[in-house]
Amino acid sequence: MKTQIAIGEKLVGEGNGVYVVAEIGINHNGSLDITKKLIDGAALAGCDAVKFQKRSPEKCVPRDQWNIERDTPWGRMTYIDYRYKIEFGKAEFAEIDAYCKTHKIRWFASCWDEDSVDFIEQFDVPAYKAASASLTDHGLLKKMKATGKPLMISTGMSTMDEITKAVSAIGTGNLLVAHSTSTYPCPLTQVNLRMIHTLRALYPSVPVGYSGHETGLAPSLAAVALGATFIERHITFDRAMWGSDQAASVELPGLIKLVKGIRDIEKSFGDGVKRVYDEELSQRKKLRRVRSDDVAHAVNGGSNGAGIRA
Repeated sequence: MKTQIAIGEKLVGEGNGVYVVAEIGINHNGSLDITKKLIDGAALAGCDAVKFQKRSPEKCVPRDQWNIERDTPWGRMTYIDYRYKIEFGKAEFAEIDAYCKTHKIRWFASCWDEDSVDFIEQFDVPAYKAASASLTDHGLLKKMKATGKPLMISTGMSTMDEITKAVSAIGTGNLLVAHSTSTYPCPLTQVNLRMIHTLRALYPSVPVGYSGHETGLAPSLAAVALGATFIERHITFDRAMWGSDQAASVELPGLIKLVKGIRDIEKSFGDGVKRVYDEELSQRKKLRRVRSDDVAHAVNGGSNGAGIRA
């Protein structure tokens, strides 16, 4: 039996609505104004949560890359200075926390180092996410798991052996696993959505989802049809904006279409029991040349076709 995991007030798993996470990540480019507008868009679209990334730059940036200079929207600066420039601190996350509560949308974060887990814990987020790059950092995975909050892990850039070792290290309890491919943007030939079935078979008690980096919406919608119980997509105002994740993101009008498409797919699933619906009866009466007893019964008073064979 599939496990249902509570993220805040929402249950994630089979039999529940698909949990939609709008990944703001670092697409805010260090701007709270941009952040709030993206939260507005995610709330308007009907997403369940927005997600950010939290790093301690001095721990996450290799020392030999600190002083490499690069062009940024704020001029030319070293890579370590750039990482600090776009990193939100306590004051910014406190404002994000209050803003999300006002807009009745949850938020949580991908933590890239253990100190960042301690930092995010002060805001009592409902879940944590481990980025694909962190899948082999078992110490970090255990740190997030030890908070008692649900943990989503992404499986991009990872072998099956790395996936199974990570899950073995932290256990399947309170765990959600996302299929992902870490190419930004991801070509359709690398999306490999059948991995959703592979992961569902490998971990039958774990909610399996999809974290997409493709352009367009079709693969994310197809992932829902294939059984993904949660969907994560990066969001942005403009895919041409400066930043490494922008091109693989969904703009806000597309996000609205994505969430609507997901909810439409959910409505269309049904329960797998064949029925003849009341709205079909007039067509049956008009178009069927040979009527079975079941059909005659349906036309002469069947109620919503429950249990009737076509």
